[in-house]
Amino acid sequence: MEVFAIFQWALSALILGLIVIFGNIYLVLFTPYWPVTVLILTWLAFDWKTPERGGRRSSWVRRWNLWRNYCNYFPIKILKTHELSPSHNYILACHPHGLMAHACFGHFATETSGFSKVFPGITPYVLTLGAFFWLPFLRDYIMATGVCSVSKSSMDFLLTHKGTGNMLIVVVGGLAECRYSFPGCFTLVLKKRCGFVRMALQHGVALIPAYAFGETNLYKQHIFTPGGWMSRFQDWFRSILHIYPCFFYGRGFTKNSWGLLPFALPVTTVVGKPLPLPKIENPSQEMVHKYHQLYIEALRKLFDEHKTKYGISETQELELV
Repeated sequence: MEVFAIFQWALSALILGLIVIFGNIYLVLFTPYWPVTVLILTWLAFDWKTPERGGRRSSWVRRWNLWRNYCNYFPIKILKTHELSPSHNYILACHPHGLMAHACFGHFATETSGFSKVFPGITPYVLTLGAFFWLPFLRDYIMATGVCSVSKSSMDFLLTHKGTGNMLIVVVGGLAECRYSFPGCFTLVLKKRCGFVRMALQHGVALIPAYAFGETNLYKQHIFTPGGWMSRFQDWFRSILHIYPCFFYGRGFTKNSWGLLPFALPVTTVVGKPLPLPKIENPSQEMVHKYHQLYIEALRKLFDEHKTKYGISETQELELV
C-alpha cells in the first residue's frame, strides 16, 4: 500500500493528463459524444480562476488513509521549532525542491503527517505551477489536496480574502533546483529568487524558513561530464523550456533493485522561526534585497543548528546559486 501510494501520486499527472487529452480526442473524432468534450471545456473556462481564488480543498481527500501510507513509506516527519499564531498569515519557503518535492506534499497537502496538530489553527496552501491546472480532472484532484496556483494574483487573494491563520507554502528553488538534487548536495537556487520576499513585504506577513533534511537522498542522479554532448543537451533544454532534464533513479519493487521508486529513507522538515516583515506596498529593490539577505541568514542558521542531527558534517554549509 505504501508503494502504491507513492506511485499513484507521482504518476497521477501523467496518467490523468493522458486520459483527458486522448480521451477527448477520441470522443471528438471517433464517437458522436463530442458534446461531452464541449461541456468539459465550457466548465474549464468557467472555473479557470478557481486555482487563483483559494482552490477547492476537500478535507475528506486530505485525510485519505492513502496519504498515511505515503508518509509512512519514507517516513516523513515535521519538526516545529516555534509556535505560530492563527491571528497572522505566513509565507513558508520550503527547501530544497528535490526531484519530486515529496516532503512538501506529504506535510502540507495532506492531514496525515500531523500538520493540523503541530500547528493548530493554521491552514496550509501549497502553491505550484499554473500549468498543472490546465487539464480538467487533474486540476480538481490537485485542488482537493489544498494546492493552489503560485501566481501573484493567487498569493494576493489568499493573503487578503481568506482572513488570518493562512500559510502559503512555496518551494522557492523550483524545477531549476532539480539539477542539484542528489545525495550529499546542499545547493539551493536562491540568490536571485526574491519574489516571495517582495510579496511578504507588500502584505506585511512573516517569512518562515523550512528545510527538509533528507529530501535530496531520495533519488540518485547521473551527472554527465561537463562539456560533453549530454551535458550540453541538458543546458540547451533548460535554456529553451526552463526545465532541467534529470536522469535519475531510485529503488525498484525490491530493495536491492533499481527503479523509479524513491529510496525509503527518512525525511524531516524543520520549520524555523518566523521572520517578521514590515508592510510596504511598493518596496524598493534595496528593501527587498535587505530582507532577502535576512531571510538567507535565518535559513543558514536553521540549517547549521540541525544538520548534525541528520548525518550532515559540521563543516558542510549551504551553497546558494
